Amino acid sequence: MKNLFFAIFLLFLNLTSFAQKGNYPIIFVPDSLKQNANAVLRLDQMDIVIASQRSMNVKIQRVVSVLNEKGLNDIDAYCHYDKTTSVKNIEAIVYDALGNEIKKIKRKDFKDQSAVGGSTLFSDSRVLFLDYTPISYPFTIAYTSEIETSNTAFIPKWYFIGSYNLSVERCVLNVTFPKGLGFKKKEFRFDNFNIKKTADSDTNLSYIATNILAQKQEDLSPALSDLFPKVMMGLENFHLEGVDGNATTWEAFGKWYGDKILNGTTVLPEETKSKIKALVGNEKDPVKKAKIIYDYVQKKSRYVNIAIGIGGWKPMLANDVDRLGYGDCKALTNYTKALLQVVDVPSYNTILYGDRYKEDIQSDFVSMQGNHMILAIPNQDNYIWLECTSQDGPFGYQGTFTDDRDVLVVKPDGGEIVRTKIYADNGNTQEGKGVYTIDQTGNFSGVLKIASQGSAYDSKSRVETMQPNEKEEHYKEYWDNINNLKLGKITFTNDKENIRFTEDVQISAVNYGALSGNKMIFVVDAFNQYTGNVKRIRNRKNPFQIQRGFLDTDEIEINLPEGFSIEFLPSNYELKGKFGEYKTEIIKKDNNKLTYKRSMFLSKGKYSNKEYDEYRLFMEQVSRNDNAKIILTKN
Repeated sequence: MKNLFFAIFLLFLNLTSFAQKGNYPIIFVPDSLKQNANAVLRLDQMDIVIASQRSMNVKIQRVVSVLNEKGLNDIDAYCHYDKTTSVKNIEAIVYDALGNEIKKIKRKDFKDQSAVGGSTLFSDSRVLFLDYTPISYPFTIAYTSEIETSNTAFIPKWYFIGSYNLSVERCVLNVTFPKGLGFKKKEFRFDNFNIKKTADSDTNLSYIATNILAQKQEDLSPALSDLFPKVMMGLENFHLEGVDGNATTWEAFGKWYGDKILNGTTVLPEETKSKIKALVGNEKDPVKKAKIIYDYVQKKSRYVNIAIGIGGWKPMLANDVDRLGYGDCKALTNYTKALLQVVDVPSYNTILYGDRYKEDIQSDFVSMQGNHMILAIPNQDNYIWLECTSQDGPFGYQGTFTDDRDVLVVKPDGGEIVRTKIYADNGNTQEGKGVYTIDQTGNFSGVLKIASQGSAYDSKSRVETMQPNEKEEHYKEYWDNINNLKLGKITFTNDKENIRFTEDVQISAVNYGALSGNKMIFVVDAFNQYTGNVKRIRNRKNPFQIQRGFLDTDEIEINLPEGFSIEFLPSNYELKGKFGEYKTEIIKKDNNKLTYKRSMFLSKGKYSNKEYDEYRLFMEQVSRNDNAKIILTKN
C-alpha cells in the first residue's frame, strides 16, 4: 500500500513539474474541453505591433493538443512571405501526452514552397508550413512564428473559434498601434462568449477568451465566420505595395487604389491594340464589343490561382498577360479592362469575397477586404459582371461564386459599394420533360430532357466537361433511387446566349417494378425524387440557412405494361409553408398511360434553430410523397 501511495506521489510530482515547465501535459485538459473535440487549443495568441504606417510585426504562439487524426487540421503551423513580408522566426516543439519533448522543429525543417503553382512571375510569393506525421495520439505541438511587413493595409482578422470540434483553453489578442494612424476595429457576436476586452490607453487593445467549448457542426448552419465571435481591424492611414494609402471613406479608398495601385497597369503593345480593333470592326454597341473581347480573353488566356493578399494587390501588367497568356484574377480582370479601353468600353475593377457561401464586403468598415476580383461594365443603371478567370462561362453570368453580395467597384472618381446580381428563387429553375416505360417484367427505360437556368446552370453545366467515368458516377449519384441504372446516349446543349443548359439523357434499369405474385409495385417519381435526409438534431444550437432557393418542374409521361390494370394510384398532393411549396398531380390518360406532374419551390432565407424541426418535417413530407408507389394487378 505504501508503494502505491509513493508511486502516485511521484506521478503527481512529475505532472506538476511538466505543468510548471509549460509543456502542456494533456492530463490537465478539463474533460469539458475534450468533449466533442478533435483538438484543444491550449494557447492561441497573436501579438500585433504596428510601429508606423510602414511597419507591422506579428507574433503567433499556438499550442495545440491533437487528440486524434481529425485534429491534425487544427495545427495551422504555416506562414506566408513575399518581397514585402519577411519571416523573422518560425519553429515548433512536439510533446507527448505527458508533456515530454519529442522533437524540435527549426525553420529548415519546415517545407518552403511557392504559394502559387505553375507561375514564375510570382516566385517571391512563398509559404513555410509544417507537415508533421505523429507517432501516436494524443500529442501537443507548440508553434511560434514572427513576421515583419511593410504592408499595414491588412491587419489580420482574429477568430476566437477557428473550426468545429476544436475547443479553446486560452485565446489572446494583443494589438499595439501609434496615435494618428486612425486604428479602428469591428467586433462580431461577443454576447454569448467569455471574452474580456481591455484598452489600457489610446494605443493598446487586448482580448482574452477562456474555456470555449468545442462546437459540433450542424447541417445547414451558416459559415463559421457568421456564427462565432471575430474582430476586424484596420487603419485609416496605411501602406500597401510601396504606396501610402488612406481609407476614411469608400470613395476615397477607391480613388487611391485606382490612382496609386492600378494606374499604369493597362498598357498594351500596339500590335495587340490593332488586332483588337480589327476584331471588333465596325461594331458600335458597347455590350456587343465587350462580348467579343470577353470571348477573345477566354480563348487566349488561362487562370493561375493566386489569392488576393498573397500575390499582391497590384495586378501584373497587361502586356505581360498578353505575352504569357495567363494570370490570376487580378491580372485577367485588368487585362480584359485594358482590351476594352482600346475599343472605348469603360469597365471597373471590382473587389469582393469569392465563394459559394455568400460573404459581403463590410460596407460600414472602410478597409482592405476581399479575396477575389471581377470586372464591372456599366450598362444603363446596372452593371454587367465579368468573371475573367473562366474560360467557358457565359458572358455576364456570375454563378454561385460571386452572386448576391456587396462588392467594391473601383471607379475613376472613387469606390462604390454595390450588390452583385441576385438570382431570384423562381429564376433558379430546373425543368424536366420526359417519358418512361415499364415492361411486363418490371424493366424500365426512359428519356429525359432537363433544362437548367439561373444558379442551377452553374452546377449543371460542369457535367459537360466531365470525363466519361465521371459523368457515369454523376448520373448514378443523381438517380440513386434507381437500382441497376444503365446510361444510354447523353447529349448536351449549352446555350450561353440565354444561359440555359440542357441535358438529353437515355437511361434504363432492370427490375424497377417489383413483382410479387400477380402484382407490380414501383415509385411514380423516377426522374426527380428527393431522397435526401434532413438530419434530426436534438437541441439544435445554431440557426440554419438556405443559401439559394430554386424551382423544379417536371412533366413525365408514363407508359404502363400491357396486361396490367391499376389497383392503386397515389392521390394528388399539395404542401405549402414558410419554406416553399410542393405539388404533385397524376393524370390518367387511358388504362396504360399516365402523366405525372411535379413542382417544388424552395425559398432562400435565414431561420432560427427553433424552426429547424419544422423544416425537417416539410422535407420529410416531400420525401414521403416523392416515394409514393403505384400498384398494378396482372389481368
